[in-house]
Amino acid sequence: MKQSSRYLRPREAARRLGVSIKALRLYEQAGLIAPARTGPGWRAYGPEDMARAADAVDLRRIGLSLAEIKSMLGTDASGRERALATHQADLEGRIRDMAAVVEKVRRLRTGLLREDGPPSGIAGMAQTRADAATVSFSLPWPWGGERFELGEISPLTYIIGPLGSGKTRFALRLAAALPGGAFLGLDRIADDGTAAEARLTSDPRLRRRVEQTLERLRRDGASPSPALFALVVALEAATAAYLVIDMVEQGLDQAAQEAVIAHLKRRPSGSQPLFLLTRSSAVLDLRGVGPDEAIILCPANHSPPVRVVPCPGAPGYEAVATCLAPPHVRARTEGVIAWRP
Repeated sequence: MKQSSRYLRPREAARRLGVSIKALRLYEQAGLIAPARTGPGWRAYGPEDMARAADAVDLRRIGLSLAEIKSMLGTDASGRERALATHQADLEGRIRDMAAVVEKVRRLRTGLLREDGPPSGIAGMAQTRADAATVSFSLPWPWGGERFELGEISPLTYIIGPLGSGKTRFALRLAAALPGGAFLGLDRIADDGTAAEARLTSDPRLRRRVEQTLERLRRDGASPSPALFALVVALEAATAAYLVIDMVEQGLDQAAQEAVIAHLKRRPSGSQPLFLLTRSSAVLDLRGVGPDEAIILCPANHSPPVRVVPCPGAPGYEAVATCLAPPHVRARTEGVIAWRP
């Protein structure tokens, strides 16, 4: 072979590709590349070899085997697209399987953290979770009446969705379907706390509980406000078995939102399960979701709501993340509603 600057020796070819010389030999053995030989017998990698090797490196990094790469590189663009679609479907299946494993680990952690502990071992924890309350109902408009089932109700569940996703209608139907459930709407702050104050006047014990909770929130950094007062009164006065709260962050600044969610996470075992509608990252910090918390996503395309595991890469995780924003960003769209002509 006549030497040319277009041909590279193994060491230089491997350096440019970011792989080892051994990897180049494996590509050659698999029939992906066929380097030329110099007079003394040294391998020399030309432009075509380097292009095919670069494709092989990229495809190996996304998990394809050498045999799959050889088959893909030996077909046309349509065949390559089909092969990549098959590989993508396989990866998505693995993600779903891993998300299910993550959820199982979270459930086992919950069993270990229970004050009374599981009956006996891992099997006991599984039984404890299997006996948890469940709910099922037909979805309202904008869905088509599909059946929604929540196989396990966590102490704290977040309901997430973009504007127009139907999450408020979903929450209303959920509250109606839950035995002893109640919905706490935004009318709680419509009168600057006048109605809440009237409730305290007729119930001294409720007033004491509210004052104690407000003092704890103040120590955690919450600034007093009519919205915070109304929310605390509603929470302390609620007697429903399950409470669904519309936009829990409404009217609260960031410090108050962070103090409220910290307070709700500290509630003792056996407290009333709560469902919180939110789009605030101060309320739902995806990095800090505990084993006793759950996320339900109402997708933008009106697919049925789904439970999302708070694990990057899990189905629905990115959609949840894009629905959340810090309080100062959320304030820009406060009061905005989705409208279609």
